[in-house]
Amino acid sequence: MNSIIGKLEITEKQAQKLGLKKNSRLSPFLEKCCLRLVANKSFENAEDDIRMITGMEVSGSSQHRLVKRYNFQEVEAKGTIEALSVDGGNVRLRTPLGKKSRWQNYKAVSLHGQVCAAFVQENEKLTSWTNHQPLARVITCLGDGHDGVWNLIGQIGDSFQRREVLDWYHLVENLNKVESSKKKIKKVESYLWQGEIQSALAELNGSSERATANFQDYVRKHQERIPDYALYQELGICIGSGSVESKIKQIGARMKIVGAQWKAENVPQFLKLRCAYLNKAIA
Repeated sequence: MNSIIGKLEITEKQAQKLGLKKNSRLSPFLEKCCLRLVANKSFENAEDDIRMITGMEVSGSSQHRLVKRYNFQEVEAKGTIEALSVDGGNVRLRTPLGKKSRWQNYKAVSLHGQVCAAFVQENEKLTSWTNHQPLARVITCLGDGHDGVWNLIGQIGDSFQRREVLDWYHLVENLNKVESSKKKIKKVESYLWQGEIQSALAELNGSSERATANFQDYVRKHQERIPDYALYQELGICIGSGSVESKIKQIGARMKIVGAQWKAENVPQFLKLRCAYLNKAIA
């Protein structure tokens, strides 16, 4: 019976009674069901699941149109944000058959313990969204060594409010690229953990390895963002950007499903969909 109803034309009076939007045959509840499904899986699989769960026929193309026209409301954190992190991800764009794949970069921000957002080439929207959140008087901002990340962080709050911290785990990852003895690497790591930058740099002097020079340049470039990590950990101040890295992996779980290729103009809306799902804003 439900499958038959799903194919019938709905009168204006019936639409009002069922709470349907104009020119739509989907109830608000069914819309939310569709959105939650396609936030996690392909349109084809979502179509099959809707049919099995409800007996209704909602084609993949109908669900695609639903997402494209849906107005996702900006979500706001429920509590004061004391730490956030920013990083970038990629999605594969649709290219002509036989042509090499092209990837589109996007930036994501995670308000630790709260919500996330992702934007494609809309840095102003990312910083505006973040600045409208209930940020603490001092906000710890974490990132890796990419200039694009720090350019964005530099527009969040003000210089007195931001506590910029280079992600400890990226710092150690870069240190381990240095070709030296394990003993020396551990000594340098110990210096950096205590925020003793000059001692760490001096320990690496005398090496002719390019990787060593690159790491020293990396440390000098971000030295204002390298604190006494041991003290920060003791004080409960965040030292890692794992929150945003986790969010990007979760976004990628939908945007990078097997065979997924996106039209460039559709990427921003589907990033909103995935983030709305992760933020539990589709309910």
